[in-house]
Amino acid sequence: MTTKLDSDAATPGQIVISVDAMGSDLGPAAVVAGLSESAVKNPEIGFLLHGDEAELGRLVGRSRPLAGRCRIVHAPRAVEMHEKPSHVLRHGQDTSMWSALESVRAGEATVAVSCGNTGALMALSMLRLRKLPGVNRPAIACLWPSRNPHGFNVMLDVGADVRADAEDLLQYALMGAAYARNGLDLSRPRVGLLNVGTEEHKGRAELRAAFELMGDAAGAGGFEFIGFVEGGDIPSARVDVVVTDGFTGNVALKTGEGTAALIRDFLREAFQNSPLSRIAALLALTSLRRLQKRIDPRRVNGGVFLGLNGTVVKSHGSADATGVSAAVKLAFRLAEAGFSERLAARLAGSSPPSAPAVPDGTGMPAAPGPDPTSSAPSTLGPVQSGGNA
Repeated sequence: MTTKLDSDAATPGQIVISVDAMGSDLGPAAVVAGLSESAVKNPEIGFLLHGDEAELGRLVGRSRPLAGRCRIVHAPRAVEMHEKPSHVLRHGQDTSMWSALESVRAGEATVAVSCGNTGALMALSMLRLRKLPGVNRPAIACLWPSRNPHGFNVMLDVGADVRADAEDLLQYALMGAAYARNGLDLSRPRVGLLNVGTEEHKGRAELRAAFELMGDAAGAGGFEFIGFVEGGDIPSARVDVVVTDGFTGNVALKTGEGTAALIRDFLREAFQNSPLSRIAALLALTSLRRLQKRIDPRRVNGGVFLGLNGTVVKSHGSADATGVSAAVKLAFRLAEAGFSERLAARLAGSSPPSAPAVPDGTGMPAAPGPDPTSSAPSTLGPVQSGGNA
């Protein structure tokens, strides 16, 4: 795998983001356009672009904001959306996805971003970056627009693994709470467990077992466990972190995105129905734009893989330049805050999740020094409207 340098080295103090440039459904042009938007907004970002050297060279050459900000790492093949993760693990060494993760593993970049095949990305991330000690199943966490003052709730898992037992769900709660403390600046996040009802006797056996584990771990674990929550609570102000298995979380995520698109279409149809409705649309234009921005899934594009020795941000495969820029913004803020190191420190030396709580409150031995996921001010923040880094 050969490397073409657009600049001799990263600028001192620059945060380098490794990008799988070939994983998008819209092709590398959409990815490079998103990186250009990010580069305009933040001079502290440098990029490692992985993919076809000739094609990426042409695209980057036409982008003034990316001049001197990119290094292109040639990878002759892209992971296709239909490829099975097991096949990619055996035969994916020449792909842009593998190369992007390898740069994080080698310490050349701080965060990897990919729009590619989610299953393959998680499988390769676990192979190349490995799980943090004590983590059984990594999870994908997303930011969900909500009625909370900070504007977002954290939800996990939204697709890393379709199964999760009680101990896994407890670990998701600990990781999600750490993400909310750093990402939303919440000193004591409220954690809820997604179920078909709020009564304690409802749900599958593993949910009822997780209910008990989370209740026992909450006090010392630095979060408030509010019990079972329902689907309607996901965007509510009742909770900050919603915990579920990857099957349920992914269905909820796709349903929410589809509903947001349906609302936009209905509003457009309603305001084009008659001359009076068109006049009403003009009068309400500012409010309509604000609403569109709040429910636009591109503005909160990017799921974070939690529980790995390195940070990986998964962008939607169909993300356009705005969506890619939002994922890069999230990746940059995670790197800027040192979130991966903070989470690793929090989980270092962990005992099994089902073990009795110990003084630091995470089910793991207390580390010396200040708590790396305390409510101290952090530079990491949610992806707000605008989406550009």
